[in-house]
Amino acid sequence: MDGIIILNKPTGITSAKALYRVRSIVKERKSGHAGTLDPGATGVLVLCLGRATKLVELIMDHPKVYRASARLDVTSDSLDSDSPLIPVEAPAVPSPAELAEAMASFEGLTEQAPPKISAVKVGGVPAYKRARRSETVELAARLVRIDWLHVHRFDWPELDFEMCCGRGTYVRSLVRDLGEKLRTGGCLTALARTRVGPFTVANAHSFESLTAASGPEDYLIPLERAREWLDPDRVAIPGRPG
Repeated sequence: MDGIIILNKPTGITSAKALYRVRSIVKERKSGHAGTLDPGATGVLVLCLGRATKLVELIMDHPKVYRASARLDVTSDSLDSDSPLIPVEAPAVPSPAELAEAMASFEGLTEQAPPKISAVKVGGVPAYKRARRSETVELAARLVRIDWLHVHRFDWPELDFEMCCGRGTYVRSLVRDLGEKLRTGGCLTALARTRVGPFTVANAHSFESLTAASGPEDYLIPLERAREWLDPDRVAIPGRPG
């Protein structure tokens, strides 16, 4: 089976386990996913089967769109609500104009340090495993690309926003850095990936729909069609909302 499946990953499952579950449904062992989603995140997980596994790196280079919610009055060790929330007292509540200015400052190429609880490897060991052993984890900042940020709702301390970004960008880190710039807390509370390149959540399949499908023609994007859709000349950065 050579092609791509767009999965709408639910919460509570790792990307690796989601891939294994799909493998058991479609009976294809050679497979890989193009870009990890945290267990608490939902949305587009691109699964490559058979010869389409050679497309993983190409897919990961395409822009991604996320819809996120955050709180600016707390933080946590993992920078999301999977860890106990730690209150942060802000000297002043930022205005909508101050928030907009701060968010705009992250657009373009920007230095970003990954979260200390992440899959980034330090000396060959994932940072989250070192953190669990109470080891000091220092992750160097790296250059990432944020195409745009758009605020949907700001009602202190809650923030709902959307972002388009390039490979290697952590939304948790963006929320942390935003809080530091505003002199507030910063903790991600919900995350959904709505798009990866040409693949959107509107075209994604659930585990249930894959199980109920009559055959691969119901869910598989054939290899040649996937290559055509992934042609860099055909895929542009998605436009900013509004």
